[in-house]
Amino acid sequence: MININRRKLLKSIGLASVGAVTPNLLKGERLSQPYQVNAQKLKTDILVIGGGTAGVIAAIQAGRAGAKVILVENGSQLGGTTTTGGVNFPGIFFAWGKQVIGGIGWELVQEAVAFNDDVLPDFSVPHGQQHWKHQVRVNKAIYTILAEEKCLNAGVKIRYYETPTSCVFKNNTWVVQTVGKGTSTEITCNQLIDCTGNAYAASIAGFPLLREAETQPGTLNFQLGGYDFDALDKKQIQEAYLQAIKKGELSKPDFKGNIIALLKGQGDNNQHVAGADSTTSDTHTLANIQGRASLIKHLRFLRTLPGCEKMKLIDMQQETAVRETFRIDGLYKITQEDFVTGKKYDDAVSYSYYPIDLHDEHGVVPNQLKNGTVPTIPLRALIPRNSRNFMVAGRSISSDRLANSALRVQASCMGMGQAAGAVAVLANNSKKTPHEVPMRDIRKLIQEHGGIVPA
Repeated sequence: MININRRKLLKSIGLASVGAVTPNLLKGERLSQPYQVNAQKLKTDILVIGGGTAGVIAAIQAGRAGAKVILVENGSQLGGTTTTGGVNFPGIFFAWGKQVIGGIGWELVQEAVAFNDDVLPDFSVPHGQQHWKHQVRVNKAIYTILAEEKCLNAGVKIRYYETPTSCVFKNNTWVVQTVGKGTSTEITCNQLIDCTGNAYAASIAGFPLLREAETQPGTLNFQLGGYDFDALDKKQIQEAYLQAIKKGELSKPDFKGNIIALLKGQGDNNQHVAGADSTTSDTHTLANIQGRASLIKHLRFLRTLPGCEKMKLIDMQQETAVRETFRIDGLYKITQEDFVTGKKYDDAVSYSYYPIDLHDEHGVVPNQLKNGTVPTIPLRALIPRNSRNFMVAGRSISSDRLANSALRVQASCMGMGQAAGAVAVLANNSKKTPHEVPMRDIRKLIQEHGGIVPA
């Protein structure tokens, strides 16, 4: 009788087959129906989509200023390029001996450096043609943990593993649909900030985007070990490498024809992945596969050479980092001429400092800024044309390709993120759209949270 009743019970809940193959459950185990998608509706003041370099700072700024904030990130951790991408040397915060980007981003970087007992560069010493000397190395794991902690302390509600599928503006609010693992969420917000790095939210919201026919290559960051660089026969290795390229066994653009630089740097930020694009799951999957396939091919080659037989892959990032995809067509588009001349704007909300840094199949030759030049970023470049209650921050800023090659770096994105977060709070409180918020109020709020605003 007990067995019959049990079978009837299982059949009634649609699990008769499970019962057939697992007749004896362990104590504490229970049979369950298939997992149900958790559909819910949420409301917030500000929604930040993308928890990378800019999005983290935007969310913290908005939360600290008293707004209700939700941060949607389709990955497993915060930090974006700095953490998941492995470009853990953000910069540049100082220009010509003076700090030009500060605030929440700089606070986070300093704390990551201190927690790991690292040392900041001496910013009083000019970097000359070697701008990387002023970049700050941070421990990736510490950085992402601190970023998450600061978001939570600011009251930010983080939603990992979710991505938007639609953004609709109605009744002066944004209604955003997201999907994730076991989740389907409708988020209604007063202000929306796209920090995806690909202008993804802007695109599905219907705003036109800018993109080049050919984009910069991406990079899979990794670390090598198991060899003594000083003891290697560099001439022999380079000759063998060029022969492998000539035979078609290796691709010259992957490491820009210089295998010695790869060995000297023990990997790091040396690889190029042509056409790397993180906009969709399909394109990012391809970028990751290409990056890893190139790496293993070169490792197999190197391990055949004298002195490299025991070479090891010590670490590798989870994904290929991407430099360039889409940009918005904003109320103002920053040009290369604007950038290199340090053009001043009435609505400047942040500084940016970095050489023009366009990567291609041959590598990169940075075009340094002239002495004393410090570019600035106008609020209008963060706002898509014909939009309301919508901003972007990060590399999707409205700009031409050459200007964007400099604007895209982490310190600049942090400055934009803080500005966007501050503007969103003020717009929310005053029930205005971002370009209607008075600049005096924007500057005051950013400065109250340690940010540096162009005079």
